[in-house]
Amino acid sequence: MTITAVTGSASGIGAAVCKQLQEAGHTVLGIDRQNADIIADLSTVEGRINAANQVKALSNNKLDGLVCCAGLGVTAPSASLVISVNYFGTTELIALLQDTLAQGENPAITIIGSVAAVQQIAEPHAMTELMLENKEIDARTMADELGQPHIAYSASKYALTVHARRLAVQIGKTGVRLNTVAPGAVETPLHEASKNDPRFGEAVRNFVAPIGRNGEPSEIADAVTFLQSSNASFIHGSVLYVDGGMDAMMRNGNL
Repeated sequence: MTITAVTGSASGIGAAVCKQLQEAGHTVLGIDRQNADIIADLSTVEGRINAANQVKALSNNKLDGLVCCAGLGVTAPSASLVISVNYFGTTELIALLQDTLAQGENPAITIIGSVAAVQQIAEPHAMTELMLENKEIDARTMADELGQPHIAYSASKYALTVHARRLAVQIGKTGVRLNTVAPGAVETPLHEASKNDPRFGEAVRNFVAPIGRNGEPSEIADAVTFLQSSNASFIHGSVLYVDGGMDAMMRNGNL
């Protein structure tokens, strides 16, 4: 029996991932703030510890997979909340479950990043380094002082991708694989809220991939299901863009 925990399981990409993994034979432990097997708020330290403890109990301390889909976008109540959920809600949960995953059968972690992370590559915002230094309070303070949730979003996803690459080097020897999927615009409730936002809606609606449409949650789940499978046994520390060509459009002069 393959046991996989999925954060952000109640809707969007997380729900699609749960469905596909269950169809592939996984026993899925969904984690979300409501309508989930494990009810937890990953924006807080206490919520992360609570989620990890419940996963350990339900998996008998032997977890085979972790998929981190939980995240907030530009319509979040505050920029600081974006930082706490997107970055710390993922990195701390992974840290808390790392030993449990090491006991699993062919264990794998997939993080849902974003093509928006590449906006930070040329000149990462200062809050990025605060996240990478594990200074949550300082990063939250800076995010709220800036008051630009779209920058907090891209910075959190960039920091998350960097963290994942660094961590992959460290944990490879434990047998745990770790990869990141970077979606473009995907038709989820989160994206729908962004399209309807009076501040960012027009820009979001006009940001169309070269393929000519937005993605579907199931298309992101296809990539996740593959990365969590034995078919991806030598893929580790990678970033897979599932974005309809958005990264190529934005960075067509760079690898």
